[in-house]
Amino acid sequence: MSISECCIKGFRWNDTPTGRTDTLGPNAVYITGSNPDIAILFIPDLYGWTFPNVRLLADHFATEINATVFVPDFFGGEILDFDLLTTNQFSRLNLPGFLSRNGRTQREPEIFEFARRLRRELGFRRIGAVGYCYGGWASFRLGAAEHANEPLVDCISIGHPSLLLKEDIENVAVPVQVLAPEIDAAYTAELKTYTFETLQRRQVVFDYQHFPGVEHSCFIRGDINQPGERAAMDRGKNAAVAWFRQHLVERAQ
Repeated sequence: MSISECCIKGFRWNDTPTGRTDTLGPNAVYITGSNPDIAILFIPDLYGWTFPNVRLLADHFATEINATVFVPDFFGGEILDFDLLTTNQFSRLNLPGFLSRNGRTQREPEIFEFARRLRRELGFRRIGAVGYCYGGWASFRLGAAEHANEPLVDCISIGHPSLLLKEDIENVAVPVQVLAPEIDAAYTAELKTYTFETLQRRQVVFDYQHFPGVEHSCFIRGDINQPGERAAMDRGKNAAVAWFRQHLVERAQ
């Protein structure tokens, strides 16, 4: 399993998250918001559940959607060094080793189980999943047809996914939003075309949005001081908010 450099470069935002940390089952989790009926499972990128950008975006989702947002640790307590990541010192990180311990096969079962707990143990009526980069493949898998008898989620929103397989796209069975930067070595032009054509052919409800002139990681690690990247972050956040309000909030009424 390999991952592109675009998946690990980026900027760190400056602000203070407002949620709290707790545990659900074996997973540590950041929780923000207090809606007892609507939950969003936020699966972060390789920067993990403690990265400030992830928590700040989760706070926005909780407030603007009116949902309880869960950002779990799906990396077994491992946290990549933010300073090395944000200064592009990738050679000082053992990324192959990290991915060998935290790949699709290793982490998929606990991701599924965490989603089940949201409905079974906490009683949420409507659940969405949002995933950026690493979280993209996992969100597709949460919405797969194999869960039709006991749906794990009711809709998903994906931004610049990595490690995504064509079969993930082929098997999704819940409404899908895809936010796709123009420049992306992980979510290639071939995969983008396959996504659009497959979802249309299978008559899955979907919203596909193209973001010209910006790169992979723009929604979660973009530079807020660059006007183009800031605009893409704002548009991407607003698109996800509107999507979840439509498919979670309005459907719950």
